[in-house]
Amino acid sequence: MNTSRLRSLVHLDPYIVAIVGMVGLATLLPLHGQGTVIGGYATDTAIALLFFLHGARLSTAEALVGARHWRLHLVIFLSTFGLFPLLGLAAHALAPHLLTPALWAGVILICILPSTVQSSVAFTSIARGNVSAALCSATASNLLGIVATPLLAGVLLSSHGGFSGNAALDIVVQLLLPFVVGQLSRPLIGRWVAKHHKVLGLVDRGSILLIVYTAFSDGVSHGIWHQVDATQMAIVLGIDAILLALVLFITNVGSSLLGFSREDRIAIMFCGSKKSLASGLPMASVLLAGQSVGLVVLPLMLFHQIQLMTCAALARRYAGITGAASHDPVPALVRAR
Repeated sequence: MNTSRLRSLVHLDPYIVAIVGMVGLATLLPLHGQGTVIGGYATDTAIALLFFLHGARLSTAEALVGARHWRLHLVIFLSTFGLFPLLGLAAHALAPHLLTPALWAGVILICILPSTVQSSVAFTSIARGNVSAALCSATASNLLGIVATPLLAGVLLSSHGGFSGNAALDIVVQLLLPFVVGQLSRPLIGRWVAKHHKVLGLVDRGSILLIVYTAFSDGVSHGIWHQVDATQMAIVLGIDAILLALVLFITNVGSSLLGFSREDRIAIMFCGSKKSLASGLPMASVLLAGQSVGLVVLPLMLFHQIQLMTCAALARRYAGITGAASHDPVPALVRAR
């Protein structure tokens, strides 16, 4: 495999550095007074724009093309929205006092998020798996996540003190409605969106950076860094790593026992283990409105980097030293999600 390509997957992405930079900026220069109000309106607008773009980009036709391979997609959906939540709840039940309620809510948030599209497809391609199945399942996961994640949040996060009672209306207005409008607009703007994907990618990332800044500004005003010490951070990292390892192991062994081909097993493992940072941050801002979102999304931000580094190493292992030379995915896609 091309060494520079692998390096681009494993090393810290500039986008991740920018996210960490926003956390630092919010710590040094948090919003106050009227700035908090303006920042709130800007964030709401950014979230609506983000999900409008998601709707405009995602092709429902692509999600339906591979629907006949229903067993594979069912296994991936069960991993994303079934296995992950069960493991998260089990971890909390085993050691409820290991983390603060807000950090446990963050762990549960990871478990109920949809998969990614870009990194799932890119890693499956590098590992020489079933790319078309990965694209279909990851796209469908994002479509389903618009509904499934809020429903799971209502059931699971409410028991952890993390779900706002007014979140249902906010979900419709800020997430679902813009997404549907984006989908309906595809016949009009679909080609334009495809042509200007780089510019829209900057808008996408800029929206996420704004959300991170406002979330951590609010967290700083609530004393977030006085609530999390080095020990808590290490525990979160450990829980994130164990969750990912368990899901990778279960999806790999389970899909093998179910008789899937090697290519399908690779798609199941990579799609079923991914969680979307791009969807997770704005969803958290809506689902946890009025609370310290910055503290809750810490586990997700750490999990995102762990999954990229781990799956990059796994993809190389599956591809082999020379076998992946003919494959040429676009690693830059991994960076967006």
